[in-house]
Amino acid sequence: MSDTSGVPSSPEPSGTTGNPGDPEAGRSPGFESMTRDIADVPAVEVITTVAVHLMSSAAVNLGLAEGGEEHKDLDEARKLINALAGLVTAAAPDIGTYHAAPLRDGLKSLQLAFREASVVPDEPGQGPGEKYTGPVLR
Repeated sequence: MSDTSGVPSSPEPSGTTGNPGDPEAGRSPGFESMTRDIADVPAVEVITTVAVHLMSSAAVNLGLAEGGEEHKDLDEARKLINALAGLVTAAAPDIGTYHAAPLRDGLKSLQLAFREASVVPDEPGQGPGEKYTGPVLR
């Protein structure tokens, strides 16, 4: 039988009673299995996933996404590109050229897009992430 009230029912997660004194209260169901799953993910996969998220967010803030101008925020893009440059530069020796090369290419593309989007471009070597990568020129 289905609920016709239009309000979805949400059963209480297993392992939680809702009682504040209960040691299981507030724990997500399957917490132990999620921890094990995360432990099984190789570091290179975590690093590249984080880098892709930073790239995607930076691209949106550069106005490169669909409906770009409404999301354009160069200050936010600068922060994201700086973080991406630091991550890629620091991780490159550990993740190897096979994984680092595409991340470097994406980073350079974002740095160039930032320079192009800026009304007053930064001096060479002063753009986002360039303290980690060196000056980015076309």
